Amino acid sequence: MRLILASTALLALAACGAPDPEASPAASDRAAAASPIFTAEEIDRALPAAATPDPAAPSGEAPDAPAAARPDPGLVRLQILLDRSRFSPGVIDGLRGENTRQAVAAFRKAEGLEGDAIDDALMQRLAAADPRAATTSYVLTAEDLAGPFSPPPSDDLATQARQGVRYTGPRERLAERFHITEALLQALNPGVDFRTPGQRLLVPAVGDPALPAVARIVVDKTERALRAFDDAGRLVAFYPASIGSETNPAPSGTLRVNGVAPEPDYTFDPDELSYGSGDETVVVPPGPNNPVGSVWIDLSRDGYGIHGSPDPAKIAKTASHGCVRLTNWDAEQLAAAVKPGVEVRFI
Repeated sequence: MRLILASTALLALAACGAPDPEASPAASDRAAAASPIFTAEEIDRALPAAATPDPAAPSGEAPDAPAAARPDPGLVRLQILLDRSRFSPGVIDGLRGENTRQAVAAFRKAEGLEGDAIDDALMQRLAAADPRAATTSYVLTAEDLAGPFSPPPSDDLATQARQGVRYTGPRERLAERFHITEALLQALNPGVDFRTPGQRLLVPAVGDPALPAVARIVVDKTERALRAFDDAGRLVAFYPASIGSETNPAPSGTLRVNGVAPEPDYTFDPDELSYGSGDETVVVPPGPNNPVGSVWIDLSRDGYGIHGSPDPAKIAKTASHGCVRLTNWDAEQLAAAVKPGVEVRFI
């Protein structure tokens, strides 16, 4: 990664990753006849189903759910409550996985509870922290449906630069706003085709809890997680993260925050980078599907930063090119709470 500080913009260089049709008329007709996967009441009264232990796992926790697994309404509720408590499970998908397990463990430790169990004590603490219902209703507006939109991100950066990196459509825009996968958003609202304003959606009541001022950040490369602490040493946020790779590792030791660039450009410069097959400099414009997402937190080692992502479902499940990648909403939350000079320790 490289970052150029200019008088008018911060250019994020190198990441550490036709509008998408929302549904065909035939698909929409079929969806209208279907029932939602869960109702609001089912989510609000649900408790996560017991995990199936994985004998091969050192601690016996359940493995990440396969892609075809059916979401669990109790896990949907748990993930929403964690998100609202600033202990992020990443994207809300209703599936059991390592990101949710680690967020549970981090919350329990902050609350003086041991282990990573999803039990009554955990659910009561989370519910007490924010007693609102887990879901809410939202009415689609004309602004939600208005473009311009971009085709899905391409592996070819020149194509991305030419076609743009805006949302692929209203469904992706709304899924990101409510921190949920597009698949689960559609499953909760099977009769919605995301092309007509005035339709009512069931969505996570995620809110936007602001962090207190962050004084120190710890990036755990083994755990694939980032923790933020205030000046009293209290843990104020936990985020799953993609952190480097074997060929492009994240740094070690202590760095500092240089500054924050909202809506950064992404520049591939073959003279500065050790990966990629292109031989020309390419500048990808700002946008939520930019390879560095919606925000860049510049660090004191040239080319390294903490930033967003065009694919929230892959956070902590794939590698990066040396930087620390979060979901866009987690990166934005963190960026709003840091200032130049904040310590960032890689362990």
